[in-house]
Amino acid sequence: MGTTRDRTARNEREEARAAPHRIAVLALPGVPPFELGIPSRVFGSAVEADGRPLYEVTVCTVDGAPVASDAGFTVQPAAGPEVLAAADTVIVPPTHAMPELGRGGPLPPEVASAIAGIRPGTRLVSICTGSYVLAAAGLLDGRPATTHWNLAPEFRRAYPRVKLDEDVLFVDDGDVLTSAGVAAGVDLCLHMIRRDHGAATANRAARICVVPPWRDGGQAQFIDRPVPEPALAGTAATRAWALEHLAEPLSLARLAEHARMSLRSFTRRFRDEVGMTPVQWLTAQRLEVAKQLLETTDLSIDLVAHRAGLGSGNSLRAHMRTAFGVSPAAYRRAFGARAARGT
Repeated sequence: MGTTRDRTARNEREEARAAPHRIAVLALPGVPPFELGIPSRVFGSAVEADGRPLYEVTVCTVDGAPVASDAGFTVQPAAGPEVLAAADTVIVPPTHAMPELGRGGPLPPEVASAIAGIRPGTRLVSICTGSYVLAAAGLLDGRPATTHWNLAPEFRRAYPRVKLDEDVLFVDDGDVLTSAGVAAGVDLCLHMIRRDHGAATANRAARICVVPPWRDGGQAQFIDRPVPEPALAGTAATRAWALEHLAEPLSLARLAEHARMSLRSFTRRFRDEVGMTPVQWLTAQRLEVAKQLLETTDLSIDLVAHRAGLGSGNSLRAHMRTAFGVSPAAYRRAFGARAARGT
């Protein structure tokens, strides 16, 4: 009897692992088709080595009825609000048909009812101004979040209890994630795949979608500013060179020398183009290399740190805890075996 119970429990665990992560995408009236399609396209590209999908994405509406998009055609959903209660993750794309939310007004009753049906513990995600819906439902109160940079003043007035950061592409606050405008939804979805299944799986999904696996900087690089003079040198060539020399000491002076600029000019130009300082950018690139080495090799932590240009194992541990909240060893336990299987 005991053996049978053990076998049954083992089978149930294997079935649970094999089941795709369920994502419900809530299409509201006035939804932009591009943002609505992002989750299905990106998560649909995340698969196991044998082609088995890692996610099951379902588009729903608050009543199961079609909704008008903002592009002049109607969206026919696959389900109604019942899938929200069964989902592991709920994603809310923007809506351009609820102007009252920009003034801090209440959600329409049917929308509030649908969101209230989401079970506790479900991961909540907004794309662009979908953040207004989560904020109006009180789900962002006291939490860090982002939205499109152009609407930051309005959002702050409407939802002063939200800790808004309009300078980033997305915010990951654990069970609540928000992204900036439009294509930043792609960045956030790839980040979620990376968080769930590791960099190798996210990178493969990005290749299928023909998009970069991650983008440098934040929204600051997209805010309108005077166009630099064409004659002025940029930092792109130096960034490309730095990516080939990450394991070497790369001081700010060495980077500026490669770009043939003064330290001051290089730092200012770099920040204008990338949206972060050279040191912040270098650390982010080195951490990506470290994650891939942890996933795909059995190198020691010290050697991973050395090859990624982060110096010692202690330095790598400190950086990973600050950036991701986990140690290199914990990251390897979570993603190394999966990466070794090619997923």
